[in-house]
Amino acid sequence: MADCRLYLITPPVLPPGFRDLLAAALDAGDVACLQLRLKGAPRDDIRRAIEELMPLVQARDVAFLLNDDWQLAVEMGCDGAHLGQQDGDHAAARRALSGRILGITCHASRHLAMLAGEIGADYVAFGAFFPTGTKQVEHHASPEILEWWSSLMEIPCVAIGGITPGNCAPLVRAGADFLAVVGAVWNHPEGPAAGVRAMNAAIAAAC
Repeated sequence: MADCRLYLITPPVLPPGFRDLLAAALDAGDVACLQLRLKGAPRDDIRRAIEELMPLVQARDVAFLLNDDWQLAVEMGCDGAHLGQQDGDHAAARRALSGRILGITCHASRHLAMLAGEIGADYVAFGAFFPTGTKQVEHHASPEILEWWSSLMEIPCVAIGGITPGNCAPLVRAGADFLAVVGAVWNHPEGPAAGVRAMNAAIAAAC
């Protein structure tokens, strides 16, 4: 529990001045990694976002992960990739990302998580735990799956889906190694830096 950390995901569309917002967020407290998640964006736009944001992130010793596209992650020198169940050949991604991070979405499935572990994923992601405005929720997870995984496996687990400072405590106590958030940081009324501080305070309080 004490090692639970914040896993930050970018907004679905990067707002003007996002680079400065991101710098402020990362400087506000502990963030383990940033996942660039621009669903449906042209590949050239994603390349430009990587070129602009990755140096800023890596300079702060934060891992820079790319959503969906492991080939582009390799090409651009990202620290790793996060893949959904439909994002190509996970085993091929594991080989190509040798020495880098591979995370795999496992929804609320113990079977998918075991398969991810077998191919050598560096973490598995479970969710959604709560309603979220970021994506259509098709899979609902409960803290029990975090307890099961953390009691059985050494591979870290990420909890995702509608997580806020107000609801994260049961996930931390259930054994989540990372809490993946979008809105709790980027939509915080006092700005993303305050969002990071609030999440870290809630994680610490739950430990």
